[in-house]
Amino acid sequence: MTAFTPVARVRGLMGERLFYGLIGLVAVVAVWEATARMGLYKLSLMSQPSSILRVAIEDTTNGSIWPHIAVSAQEFAIGFAASLLIGIPLGLAIGLFRRVDYTLNGLLAGLNATPNVALIPLIVLLLGPRGLGWEAKAVVVFLSAFFAVVVTTFTGVQATARRHLEITRSFGGSPWLAFRSVVLPSTLPFIISGIRIGAGRALVGVVSAEILQANVGLGFYIALKAQFLDTARAMFGIILFGLFGLLLGEGIRAVERRFEAWRPELHH
Repeated sequence: MTAFTPVARVRGLMGERLFYGLIGLVAVVAVWEATARMGLYKLSLMSQPSSILRVAIEDTTNGSIWPHIAVSAQEFAIGFAASLLIGIPLGLAIGLFRRVDYTLNGLLAGLNATPNVALIPLIVLLLGPRGLGWEAKAVVVFLSAFFAVVVTTFTGVQATARRHLEITRSFGGSPWLAFRSVVLPSTLPFIISGIRIGAGRALVGVVSAEILQANVGLGFYIALKAQFLDTARAMFGIILFGLFGLLLGEGIRAVERRFEAWRPELHH
């Protein structure tokens, strides 16, 4: 038992989830590097961790990767922010007002069922000269995240316990008071969940748009390097997207846990 005390202490400091996550990551990287060195697959197809680390140091040091990161971050930030600014109020309105739900339900369901990749050529045409710039990619990011935000917000409003609303009204509370003191706190955990899900979909939107129609950005960087069989740099771009998604998701998840107690039980 004593031999395992240092491991248990490290696990306690890091947290069990992070501890075992790092163990899994180290194991995968070690096996990946070992199989590459043994020649079990072609390096032109998937490279190896040591080569990816080398090109990562080169491209971050010489600055060639930073313009791509900056453009992708701009497209993500603008498109995702727009999806939150429009999606959250719209989701609240759909959940609160029956006629708004009836009016928009079919349209939103149809748009949500349409693959965003299929809309990229149309978006480029509609935006004209700006269709080749960051604006078209921001629109794709917006559409990728928008529906997740709307649906989870709407679900949160619908999950609000009716008995709490009835108590508020029985004491003469105004609709605004009921919304501010009952509906919004109950919906907030769902909104944060929608933000987390939408953030992941927004990253997929960035990659899809840049691979299909771009001359700068991480998606373009990945596609260009893969086209010339520079798989180390292509994998480096993919890992950058993965790291950003992981950090963003874990940050939102930490906020989500703080408000989990506010989440009402779903009643069917």
